[in-house]
Amino acid sequence: MLLKLTFMAKFSLNQFRSVLLASLLILGLTEAQAAISVSAARIWPAADYTRITLEADKPIVHKMVRLNDPDRLVLDLADVELGSALKALSGKVLSNDPYIKQIRAANFKPGIVRVVIDLKADIKPEVFLLPPAGEYKNRLVLDIYPAQDPLMAMLEQREKPETVPTESTPLPELLMSPELGGEQGSTAASATPEQQAAPEIPKPIESPKPVAPPAVLDSTKPPVPFNKSGIRLITIAIDAGHGGEDPGARGANGSHEKNITLAIAKKLKAQVDAEPNMRGVLTRDADYFIPLHGRVVKARKLQADLFVSIHADAFIRPDARGSSVFALSERGATSASARYLAKKENESDLIGGVSLDDKDPYLARTLLDLSQTAAISDSLKLGKAVLGHLGGINTLHKAAVEQAGFAVLKSPDIPSILVETAFISNPEEERKLSDEAYQEKLAAAILSGIKRYFSANPALAKSKLAQE
Repeated sequence: MLLKLTFMAKFSLNQFRSVLLASLLILGLTEAQAAISVSAARIWPAADYTRITLEADKPIVHKMVRLNDPDRLVLDLADVELGSALKALSGKVLSNDPYIKQIRAANFKPGIVRVVIDLKADIKPEVFLLPPAGEYKNRLVLDIYPAQDPLMAMLEQREKPETVPTESTPLPELLMSPELGGEQGSTAASATPEQQAAPEIPKPIESPKPVAPPAVLDSTKPPVPFNKSGIRLITIAIDAGHGGEDPGARGANGSHEKNITLAIAKKLKAQVDAEPNMRGVLTRDADYFIPLHGRVVKARKLQADLFVSIHADAFIRPDARGSSVFALSERGATSASARYLAKKENESDLIGGVSLDDKDPYLARTLLDLSQTAAISDSLKLGKAVLGHLGGINTLHKAAVEQAGFAVLKSPDIPSILVETAFISNPEEERKLSDEAYQEKLAAAILSGIKRYFSANPALAKSKLAQE
Protein backbone atom coordinates (compact mmCIF):
# COMPACT_ATOMS: atom_id res chain seq x y z
CA MET A 1 0.00 0.00 0.00
CA LEU A 2 2.83 2.37 0.92
CA LEU A 3 4.59 1.52 -2.36
CA LYS A 4 1.39 2.28 -4.26
CA LEU A 5 0.98 5.66 -2.55
CA THR A 6 4.63 6.50 -3.18
CA PHE A 7 4.22 5.60 -6.87
CA MET A 8 1.04 7.68 -7.15
CA ALA A 9 2.75 10.63 -5.44
CA LYS A 10 5.70 10.42 -7.84
CA PHE A 11 3.33 10.09 -10.77
CA SER A 12 1.32 13.09 -9.66
CA LEU A 13 4.48 15.12 -9.12
CA ASN A 14 5.82 14.19 -12.55
CA GLN A 15 2.47 14.91 -14.09
CA PHE A 16 2.36 18.28 -12.35
CA ARG A 17 5.84 19.12 -13.61
CA SER A 18 4.87 18.16 -17.16
CA VAL A 19 1.73 20.27 -17.02
CA LEU A 20 3.71 23.18 -15.52
CA LEU A 21 6.41 22.97 -18.20
CA ALA A 22 3.78 22.74 -20.92
CA SER A 23 1.99 25.76 -19.51
CA LEU A 24 5.19 27.77 -19.33
CA LEU A 25 6.04 26.77 -22.88
CA ILE A 26 2.60 27.78 -24.11
CA LEU A 27 2.86 31.06 -22.20
CA GLY A 28 6.27 31.74 -23.69
CA LEU A 29 5.01 31.04 -27.19
CA THR A 30 2.02 33.29 -26.61
CA GLU A 31 4.24 36.12 -25.41
CA ALA A 32 6.58 35.63 -28.35
CA GLN A 33 3.65 35.71 -30.76
CA ALA A 34 2.26 38.84 -29.10
CA ALA A 35 5.45 40.86 -29.64
CA ILE A 36 5.09 43.14 -32.64
CA SER A 37 8.00 43.13 -35.05
CA VAL A 38 8.81 46.41 -36.78
CA SER A 39 9.70 45.33 -40.29
CA ALA A 40 10.85 48.73 -41.58
CA ALA A 41 11.76 52.14 -40.18
CA ARG A 42 12.18 55.15 -42.45
CA ILE A 43 13.12 58.82 -41.99
CA TRP A 44 12.22 61.48 -44.58
CA PRO A 45 13.89 64.84 -43.76
CA ALA A 46 12.74 68.06 -45.43
CA ALA A 47 12.63 71.80 -44.77
CA ASP A 48 8.85 71.65 -44.27
CA TYR A 49 8.89 68.72 -41.87
CA THR A 50 10.65 65.46 -41.05
CA ARG A 51 8.69 62.23 -41.09
CA ILE A 52 9.52 59.03 -39.19
CA THR A 53 7.62 55.90 -40.24
CA LEU A 54 7.55 52.55 -38.43
CA GLU A 55 5.94 49.70 -40.35
CA ALA A 56 4.63 46.52 -38.70
CA ASP A 57 2.17 43.65 -39.18
CA LYS A 58 -0.12 45.01 -36.46
CA PRO A 59 -1.08 48.51 -35.31
CA ILE A 60 1.42 49.80 -32.73
CA VAL A 61 0.02 51.02 -29.42
CA HIS A 62 2.04 54.10 -28.54
CA LYS A 63 2.34 57.14 -26.32
CA MET A 64 4.28 60.31 -27.05
CA VAL A 65 5.62 62.81 -24.51
CA ARG A 66 7.63 65.95 -25.14
CA LEU A 67 10.38 66.95 -22.70
CA ASN A 68 12.60 70.01 -22.31
CA ASP A 69 16.18 70.70 -21.24
CA PRO A 70 17.25 69.20 -23.54
CA ASP A 71 14.40 69.27 -26.05
CA ARG A 72 13.34 65.78 -27.05
CA LEU A 73 10.40 63.58 -27.90
CA VAL A 74 9.83 60.23 -26.24
CA LEU A 75 7.80 57.60 -28.05
CA ASP A 76 6.86 54.56 -25.97
CA LEU A 77 5.88 51.52 -28.04
CA ALA A 78 3.86 48.78 -26.33
CA ASP A 79 4.49 45.07 -27.01
CA VAL A 80 7.08 45.86 -29.67
CA GLU A 81 10.24 43.85 -30.20
CA LEU A 82 13.50 45.79 -30.24
CA GLY A 83 14.60 44.38 -33.57
CA SER A 84 17.12 45.38 -36.21
CA ALA A 85 14.86 47.99 -37.84
CA LEU A 86 14.50 50.00 -34.61
CA LYS A 87 18.15 49.57 -33.69
CA ALA A 88 19.16 50.95 -37.10
CA LEU A 89 17.10 54.15 -36.72
CA SER A 90 19.97 56.13 -35.23
CA GLY A 91 22.08 55.57 -38.32
CA LYS A 92 19.38 56.97 -40.60
CA VAL A 93 19.44 60.49 -39.17
CA LEU A 94 21.15 62.83 -41.63
CA SER A 95 23.47 65.53 -40.33
CA ASN A 96 21.50 68.20 -42.24
CA ASP A 97 18.10 67.12 -40.92
CA PRO A 98 16.54 70.47 -39.86
CA TYR A 99 14.79 69.09 -36.77
CA ILE A 100 16.35 65.83 -35.51
CA LYS A 101 19.74 65.71 -33.82
CA GLN A 102 19.80 62.00 -33.03
CA ILE A 103 17.54 59.03 -32.24
CA ARG A 104 18.05 56.28 -29.67
CA ALA A 105 15.96 53.17 -29.04
CA ALA A 106 16.12 50.70 -26.14
CA ASN A 107 14.01 48.44 -23.95
CA PHE A 108 12.67 50.77 -21.26
CA LYS A 109 10.80 48.21 -19.16
CA PRO A 110 9.06 44.87 -19.80
CA GLY A 111 6.72 45.26 -22.76
CA ILE A 112 7.85 48.82 -23.60
CA VAL A 113 10.40 49.91 -26.19
CA ARG A 114 11.35 53.56 -25.85
CA VAL A 115 12.45 55.73 -28.78
CA VAL A 116 14.09 59.03 -27.79
CA ILE A 117 14.37 61.77 -30.42
CA ASP A 118 16.75 64.61 -29.59
CA LEU A 119 15.62 67.82 -31.28
CA LYS A 120 17.45 70.75 -32.85
CA ALA A 121 14.61 73.28 -33.02
CA ASP A 122 11.23 74.28 -31.64
CA ILE A 123 8.77 71.88 -33.22
CA LYS A 124 5.14 70.76 -33.39
CA PRO A 125 4.87 66.95 -33.48
CA GLU A 126 1.96 64.95 -34.84
CA VAL A 127 1.68 61.18 -34.46
CA PHE A 128 -0.93 58.94 -36.06
CA LEU A 129 -1.61 55.42 -37.33
CA LEU A 130 -2.21 54.41 -40.94
CA PRO A 131 -3.94 51.17 -41.99
CA PRO A 132 -2.40 48.96 -44.68
CA ALA A 133 -2.37 50.69 -48.08
CA GLY A 134 -0.69 49.78 -51.35
CA GLU A 135 2.41 47.75 -50.57
CA TYR A 136 2.60 49.00 -46.99
CA LYS A 137 1.48 47.26 -43.81
CA ASN A 138 0.29 49.07 -40.68
CA ARG A 139 2.30 52.25 -40.13
CA LEU A 140 2.97 54.47 -37.16
CA VAL A 141 3.85 57.94 -38.46
CA LEU A 142 5.50 60.76 -36.54
CA ASP A 143 5.60 64.10 -38.38
CA ILE A 144 7.87 66.75 -36.85
CA TYR A 145 6.86 70.21 -38.04
CA PRO A 146 8.59 73.51 -37.23
CA ALA A 147 6.82 75.64 -34.63
CA GLN A 148 6.35 78.29 -37.32
CA ASP A 149 5.56 77.51 -40.95
CA PRO A 150 8.84 78.40 -42.75
CA LEU A 151 6.98 79.49 -45.86
CA MET A 152 4.76 81.92 -43.93
CA ALA A 153 7.76 83.19 -41.95
CA MET A 154 9.52 84.01 -45.20
CA LEU A 155 6.42 85.76 -46.55
CA GLU A 156 6.09 87.85 -43.38
CA GLN A 157 9.74 88.83 -43.68
CA ARG A 158 9.20 89.75 -47.31
CA GLU A 159 6.51 92.26 -46.38
CA LYS A 160 8.83 94.27 -44.09
CA PRO A 161 10.34 97.12 -46.19
CA GLU A 162 13.35 97.57 -43.92
CA THR A 163 14.39 93.94 -44.42
CA VAL A 164 14.04 93.67 -48.19
CA PRO A 165 16.90 91.35 -49.23
CA THR A 166 19.56 92.17 -51.76
CA GLU A 167 21.02 89.94 -54.39
CA SER A 168 23.91 89.05 -52.12
CA THR A 169 21.61 87.89 -49.33
CA PRO A 170 21.22 84.08 -49.43
CA LEU A 171 17.67 83.18 -48.41
CA PRO A 172 15.49 80.10 -48.61
CA GLU A 173 14.13 80.18 -52.11
CA LEU A 174 10.57 79.83 -50.94
CA LEU A 175 10.97 76.77 -48.77
CA MET A 176 8.66 74.96 -51.13
CA SER A 177 10.16 71.61 -50.29
CA PRO A 178 6.54 71.44 -48.61
CA GLU A 179 7.26 61.60 -41.05
CA LEU A 180 10.43 60.56 -24.45
CA GLY A 181 11.69 60.08 -20.97
CA GLY A 182 9.76 59.47 -17.74
CA GLU A 183 7.35 56.86 -16.55
CA GLN A 184 4.57 56.09 -18.95
CA GLY A 185 1.79 58.62 -18.49
CA SER A 186 4.03 61.38 -17.12
CA THR A 187 4.37 64.85 -18.64
CA ALA A 188 7.28 67.23 -19.02
CA ALA A 189 6.04 69.31 -16.10
CA SER A 190 5.72 66.43 -13.65
CA ALA A 191 8.54 64.13 -14.70
CA THR A 192 11.41 63.65 -12.26
CA PRO A 193 15.06 63.87 -13.42
CA GLU A 194 15.25 60.10 -13.22
CA GLN A 195 12.13 59.77 -15.32
CA GLN A 196 13.43 62.26 -17.87
CA ALA A 197 16.63 60.33 -18.40
CA ALA A 198 17.00 58.78 -21.82
CA PRO A 199 17.65 55.05 -22.18
CA GLU A 200 21.13 54.07 -21.15
CA ILE A 201 22.51 53.30 -24.56
CA PRO A 202 25.63 54.62 -26.30
CA LYS A 203 25.16 58.01 -27.93
CA PRO A 204 26.59 58.61 -31.40
CA ILE A 205 29.01 61.47 -31.85
CA GLU A 206 27.01 64.63 -32.35
CA SER A 207 27.25 66.08 -35.83
CA PRO A 208 28.12 69.76 -36.33
CA LYS A 209 25.09 72.03 -36.33
CA PRO A 210 23.76 71.81 -39.89
CA VAL A 211 22.52 74.51 -42.16
CA ALA A 212 19.30 74.23 -44.11
CA PRO A 213 19.46 71.62 -46.90
CA PRO A 214 21.25 73.18 -49.90
CA ALA A 215 18.42 72.25 -52.24
CA VAL A 216 16.17 74.96 -50.81
CA LEU A 217 18.77 77.74 -50.87
CA ASP A 218 18.94 80.16 -53.77
CA SER A 219 21.32 83.12 -53.55
CA THR A 220 20.63 84.27 -57.12
CA LYS A 221 17.08 85.51 -56.54
CA PRO A 222 15.42 87.38 -53.72
CA PRO A 223 12.13 85.89 -52.60
CA VAL A 224 10.18 88.93 -53.85
CA PRO A 225 8.40 88.23 -57.18
CA PHE A 226 10.02 91.12 -59.08
CA ASN A 227 13.06 91.27 -61.34
CA LYS A 228 15.77 93.96 -61.31
CA SER A 229 13.66 96.22 -63.49
CA GLY A 230 10.77 96.12 -61.03
CA ILE A 231 8.63 93.92 -63.28
CA ARG A 232 6.59 91.28 -61.50
CA LEU A 233 7.88 87.81 -62.24
CA ILE A 234 5.41 85.24 -63.51
CA THR A 235 5.41 82.45 -60.91
CA ILE A 236 5.15 78.86 -62.10
CA ALA A 237 4.43 76.30 -59.36
CA ILE A 238 6.08 73.06 -60.45
CA ASP A 239 4.80 69.97 -58.70
CA ALA A 240 6.87 66.77 -58.80
CA GLY A 241 4.28 64.06 -58.34
CA HIS A 242 4.43 61.56 -55.45
CA GLY A 243 7.50 61.40 -53.15
CA GLY A 244 8.67 59.88 -49.87
CA GLU A 245 6.31 57.19 -48.64
CA ASP A 246 4.46 57.39 -51.96
CA PRO A 247 6.75 56.05 -54.73
CA GLY A 248 4.14 56.37 -57.48
CA ALA A 249 4.27 53.92 -60.36
CA ARG A 250 7.13 51.49 -60.83
CA GLY A 251 8.73 51.01 -64.20
CA ALA A 252 9.31 47.74 -65.99
CA ASN A 253 13.01 48.00 -65.12
CA GLY A 254 12.51 49.12 -61.53
CA SER A 255 12.57 52.92 -61.74
CA HIS A 256 10.21 54.89 -59.48
CA GLU A 257 7.89 57.59 -60.75
CA LYS A 258 8.71 59.88 -57.80
CA ASN A 259 12.38 60.07 -58.83
CA ILE A 260 11.69 60.73 -62.50
CA THR A 261 9.10 63.42 -61.79
CA LEU A 262 11.50 65.20 -59.42
CA ALA A 263 14.30 65.13 -62.00
CA ILE A 264 12.05 66.63 -64.68
CA ALA A 265 10.60 69.19 -62.26
CA LYS A 266 14.08 70.43 -61.30
CA LYS A 267 15.06 70.79 -64.95
CA LEU A 268 11.85 72.66 -65.70
CA LYS A 269 12.50 75.01 -62.78
CA ALA A 270 16.02 75.73 -64.04
CA GLN A 271 14.68 76.55 -67.50
CA VAL A 272 11.89 78.72 -66.11
CA ASP A 273 14.36 80.61 -63.88
CA ALA A 274 16.50 81.33 -66.98
CA GLU A 275 13.61 83.34 -68.43
CA PRO A 276 13.91 87.06 -67.58
CA ASN A 277 10.27 87.42 -66.55
CA MET A 278 9.62 84.09 -64.81
CA ARG A 279 10.50 82.17 -61.68
CA GLY A 280 9.83 78.53 -60.85
CA VAL A 281 8.97 77.24 -57.39
CA LEU A 282 8.97 73.55 -56.48
CA THR A 283 6.36 71.96 -54.25
CA ARG A 284 9.09 69.51 -53.23
CA ASP A 285 12.79 69.51 -54.04
CA ALA A 286 13.77 66.14 -52.56
CA ASP A 287 12.35 62.72 -51.77
CA TYR A 288 9.57 63.33 -49.24
CA PHE A 289 5.78 63.20 -49.22
CA ILE A 290 3.42 66.16 -49.53
CA PRO A 291 -0.37 65.70 -49.29
CA LEU A 292 -2.31 66.61 -52.42
CA HIS A 293 -4.07 69.51 -50.74
CA GLY A 294 -0.75 70.81 -49.42
CA ARG A 295 0.49 71.26 -52.97
CA VAL A 296 -2.57 73.36 -53.83
CA VAL A 297 -2.25 75.47 -50.67
CA LYS A 298 1.44 76.22 -51.31
CA ALA A 299 0.80 77.36 -54.86
CA ARG A 300 -1.93 79.74 -53.70
CA LYS A 301 0.07 81.15 -50.80
CA LEU A 302 2.78 82.10 -53.28
CA GLN A 303 0.46 83.73 -55.81
CA ALA A 304 1.38 81.20 -58.49
CA ASP A 305 0.18 82.17 -61.97
CA LEU A 306 0.19 78.56 -63.12
CA PHE A 307 0.39 75.12 -61.51
CA VAL A 308 2.00 72.24 -63.43
CA SER A 309 2.04 68.76 -61.89
CA ILE A 310 4.55 66.33 -63.42
CA HIS A 311 3.82 62.59 -63.56
CA ALA A 312 4.81 59.44 -65.45
CA ASP A 313 1.86 57.20 -66.22
CA ALA A 314 1.54 53.44 -65.79
CA PHE A 315 -0.92 50.95 -67.20
CA ILE A 316 -1.57 47.24 -66.90
CA ARG A 317 -0.35 46.71 -70.49
CA PRO A 318 3.33 47.43 -71.23
CA ASP A 319 2.54 48.61 -74.77
CA ALA A 320 0.61 51.70 -73.61
CA ARG A 321 2.60 54.76 -74.65
CA GLY A 322 2.53 58.50 -75.22
CA SER A 323 2.16 61.82 -73.42
CA SER A 324 -1.08 63.24 -72.03
CA VAL A 325 -2.28 66.45 -70.38
CA PHE A 326 -5.19 66.69 -67.95
CA ALA A 327 -7.25 69.50 -66.46
CA LEU A 328 -9.84 69.49 -63.70
CA SER A 329 -13.44 68.58 -64.41
CA GLU A 330 -16.48 69.56 -62.37
CA ARG A 331 -18.80 67.26 -64.30
CA GLY A 332 -17.04 63.91 -64.35
CA ALA A 333 -14.23 62.48 -66.44
CA THR A 334 -14.06 62.87 -70.21
CA SER A 335 -13.08 59.20 -70.65
CA ALA A 336 -12.82 55.96 -68.73
CA SER A 337 -9.03 56.16 -68.80
CA ALA A 338 -9.09 59.71 -67.38
CA ARG A 339 -11.41 58.55 -64.60
CA TYR A 340 -9.11 55.59 -63.84
CA LEU A 341 -6.03 57.82 -63.74
CA ALA A 342 -7.66 60.43 -61.49
CA LYS A 343 -8.74 57.72 -59.06
CA LYS A 344 -5.22 56.30 -58.99
CA GLU A 345 -3.53 59.68 -58.53
CA ASN A 346 -6.00 60.71 -55.82
CA GLU A 347 -5.00 57.64 -53.83
CA SER A 348 -1.58 59.21 -53.22
CA ASP A 349 -2.74 60.49 -49.84
CA LEU A 350 -3.64 56.92 -48.79
CA ILE A 351 -0.23 55.63 -49.85
CA GLY A 352 1.83 58.58 -48.70
CA GLY A 353 -0.01 58.89 -45.41
CA VAL A 354 -2.15 61.80 -44.25
CA SER A 355 -3.53 62.17 -40.75
CA LEU A 356 -7.31 61.83 -40.75
CA ASP A 357 -7.40 64.38 -37.92
CA ASP A 358 -5.84 67.07 -40.10
CA LYS A 359 -8.32 69.93 -40.27
CA ASP A 360 -6.76 72.86 -42.09
CA PRO A 361 -9.09 75.89 -42.14
CA TYR A 362 -7.09 77.40 -44.99
CA LEU A 363 -7.57 74.20 -46.94
CA ALA A 364 -11.30 74.30 -46.25
CA ARG A 365 -11.55 77.81 -47.68
CA THR A 366 -9.49 76.77 -50.69
CA LEU A 367 -11.23 73.57 -51.70
CA LEU A 368 -14.79 74.51 -50.80
CA ASP A 369 -14.71 77.28 -53.39
CA LEU A 370 -16.31 75.53 -56.34
CA SER A 371 -16.46 78.57 -58.66
CA GLN A 372 -13.67 77.23 -60.80
CA THR A 373 -15.18 77.70 -64.24
CA ALA A 374 -12.75 80.46 -65.27
CA ALA A 375 -9.71 78.61 -63.89
CA ILE A 376 -10.75 75.42 -65.69
CA SER A 377 -11.21 77.31 -68.96
CA ASP A 378 -7.69 78.73 -68.68
CA SER A 379 -6.37 75.31 -67.64
CA LEU A 380 -7.72 73.84 -70.89
CA LYS A 381 -5.99 76.58 -72.90
CA LEU A 382 -2.73 75.97 -71.04
CA GLY A 383 -3.06 72.21 -71.47
CA LYS A 384 -3.66 72.53 -75.20
CA ALA A 385 -0.55 74.68 -75.61
CA VAL A 386 1.63 72.26 -73.60
CA LEU A 387 0.19 69.20 -75.34
CA GLY A 388 1.01 70.69 -78.74
CA HIS A 389 4.69 71.03 -77.86
CA LEU A 390 4.88 67.60 -76.19
CA GLY A 391 3.64 66.16 -79.48
CA GLY A 392 6.84 67.44 -81.08
CA ILE A 393 9.04 65.13 -79.00
CA ASN A 394 6.78 62.16 -78.20
CA THR A 395 3.73 60.29 -79.36
CA LEU A 396 0.53 61.66 -77.86
CA HIS A 397 -1.57 59.15 -75.97
CA LYS A 398 -4.61 61.38 -76.52
CA ALA A 399 -4.67 64.25 -79.01
CA ALA A 400 -6.83 66.49 -76.80
CA VAL A 401 -6.63 67.67 -73.20
CA GLU A 402 -8.66 65.34 -70.98
CA GLN A 403 -10.49 66.17 -67.78
CA ALA A 404 -11.20 64.37 -64.50
CA GLY A 405 -11.50 65.09 -60.77
CA PHE A 406 -7.81 65.33 -59.86
CA ALA A 407 -7.50 66.58 -56.28
CA VAL A 408 -4.14 68.21 -56.96
CA LEU A 409 -5.72 70.48 -59.60
CA LYS A 410 -8.44 71.90 -57.34
CA SER A 411 -7.20 75.46 -57.04
CA PRO A 412 -10.12 77.83 -57.62
CA ASP A 413 -8.01 80.66 -59.02
CA ILE A 414 -4.88 79.16 -60.63
CA PRO A 415 -4.88 77.50 -64.07
CA SER A 416 -3.65 73.99 -63.29
CA ILE A 417 -2.65 71.02 -65.41
CA LEU A 418 -1.32 67.53 -64.81
CA VAL A 419 1.24 66.33 -67.36
CA GLU A 420 1.70 62.60 -67.85
CA THR A 421 5.07 62.82 -69.56
CA ALA A 422 5.10 59.20 -70.78
CA PHE A 423 4.29 55.66 -69.64
CA ILE A 424 6.85 54.45 -67.14
CA SER A 425 5.30 50.99 -67.50
CA ASN A 426 6.45 50.91 -71.15
CA PRO A 427 10.09 49.68 -71.20
CA GLU A 428 11.04 51.91 -74.13
CA GLU A 429 9.48 55.02 -72.64
CA GLU A 430 10.92 54.20 -69.22
CA ARG A 431 14.41 54.27 -70.75
CA LYS A 432 13.71 57.68 -72.29
CA LEU A 433 12.27 59.04 -69.05
CA SER A 434 15.45 58.03 -67.22
CA ASP A 435 17.66 59.81 -69.77
CA GLU A 436 18.72 63.31 -68.67
CA ALA A 437 18.81 64.67 -72.21
CA TYR A 438 15.24 63.53 -72.80
CA GLN A 439 14.19 65.00 -69.45
CA GLU A 440 15.58 68.34 -70.66
CA LYS A 441 13.52 67.99 -73.84
CA LEU A 442 10.37 67.30 -71.85
CA ALA A 443 11.01 70.33 -69.65
CA ALA A 444 11.67 72.51 -72.71
CA ALA A 445 8.44 71.34 -74.35
CA ILE A 446 6.42 72.15 -71.23
CA LEU A 447 8.05 75.59 -70.97
CA SER A 448 7.38 76.30 -74.64
CA GLY A 449 3.73 75.49 -74.05
CA ILE A 450 3.64 77.80 -71.02
CA LYS A 451 5.18 80.66 -73.03
CA ARG A 452 2.73 80.07 -75.86
CA TYR A 453 -0.14 80.22 -73.37
CA PHE A 454 1.06 83.53 -71.92
CA SER A 455 1.57 85.02 -75.36
CA ALA A 456 -2.20 84.69 -75.88
CA ASN A 457 -3.21 85.14 -72.21
CA PRO A 458 -1.01 87.76 -70.49
CA ALA A 459 -0.59 87.28 -66.75
CA LEU A 460 -2.71 89.67 -64.68
CA ALA A 461 -1.10 91.88 -62.07
CA LYS A 462 -1.48 90.66 -58.49
CA SER A 463 -1.27 93.20 -55.72
CA LYS A 464 -1.41 90.83 -52.74
CA LEU A 465 -1.12 87.17 -51.81
CA ALA A 466 -4.03 84.99 -52.78
CA GLN A 467 -4.77 83.89 -49.24
CA GLU A 468 -8.51 84.41 -49.11
